[in-house]
Amino acid sequence: MLQKTLQAGSLPTLEAMMRFTGQRQRLLAHNVANLTTPNFQAVDVSPKAFQKVLGEAVADRRARNGGIHGSLDMRSTREVRVREDGGLDLMPLRGTRGVGGVLLHDRNDRDVERLMQSMTENYGVYRVASDLMRSRVGVLRTAISQRVA
Repeated sequence: MLQKTLQAGSLPTLEAMMRFTGQRQRLLAHNVANLTTPNFQAVDVSPKAFQKVLGEAVADRRARNGGIHGSLDMRSTREVRVREDGGLDLMPLRGTRGVGGVLLHDRNDRDVERLMQSMTENYGVYRVASDLMRSRVGVLRTAISQRVA
């Protein structure tokens, strides 16, 4: 029963968004930490590609059972591997210029403004997903405690 409750409504989608943005934030922080490292090439993954896969999983869920309940079965892509426990592993493509910065004399392609923009946008998505998740869990908590709000 608890599993069905946790797979109801938008909770699986919000959880997937939070997992993706959390992993991506680590990747972007790694890029910031190596801003001055010679020969370092910043890497990133495509949020649009993830959103496309997430959208397909939501559409599949709706087709199976109307979208009100049920697991969200996401498929792995070249950049995002879905583990059996539902966790995500990000695998940025190697050999590509990640954030599109200018190649400097130390062979580092840093672009601080673009990197900070990516971090801010990623954090914003995480924040919205976590606020919505908190709201949904609050409704469940109120229902379980049988209190009237």
